[in-house]
Amino acid sequence: MREHRAVPLVVLAAIVSLVVACSQSTDAGITGLIKTKLAADDRVRASEINVDTTNGVVTLTGNVDSQEARDQAIKLARETSGVRDVKDMISVRTGSATGDAPDPSRTVGERIDDTGITMRVKARLLDDPLVKGMQIDVDTRDGVVFLTGSVPSDVEKNRAIELARTTEGVKNVEANFK
Repeated sequence: MREHRAVPLVVLAAIVSLVVACSQSTDAGITGLIKTKLAADDRVRASEINVDTTNGVVTLTGNVDSQEARDQAIKLARETSGVRDVKDMISVRTGSATGDAPDPSRTVGERIDDTGITMRVKARLLDDPLVKGMQIDVDTRDGVVFLTGSVPSDVEKNRAIELARTTEGVKNVEANFK
């Protein structure tokens, strides 16, 4: 009776091991593992970081609230099996000239306004034929739009900034393109 129970468990363990091994060797598997690690970590807000993997090279983009969150995201990515290199394109938010982030106790209305601005800017970037909007992360805090990502040319960079600046509700634009 014991032998009959052990066979399915061994088969199940072998299948799980195979799935894990296969997922770690593909770019999509690596991306998934990193996103899972980011989501499980309390210091990092996974929704603020985009993860892209090409040939084992992970590119992290986005805007985070602290240097600690940025460092932790990079560490988690580097420690993931199958990762050959990590390109850090994460920006730490600043909301004013003093480097202080806007007050986190903003009202629901203020957060909704910022979300609306983010959506309008992202839609304009995606609609523009010159800008590769999928390569640009947009985040808004207190009407200030933060743009990060990989932009291949100054023309595209300037166009993205122009589109963001001329979007309704935008007070200022801070771009951190690589």
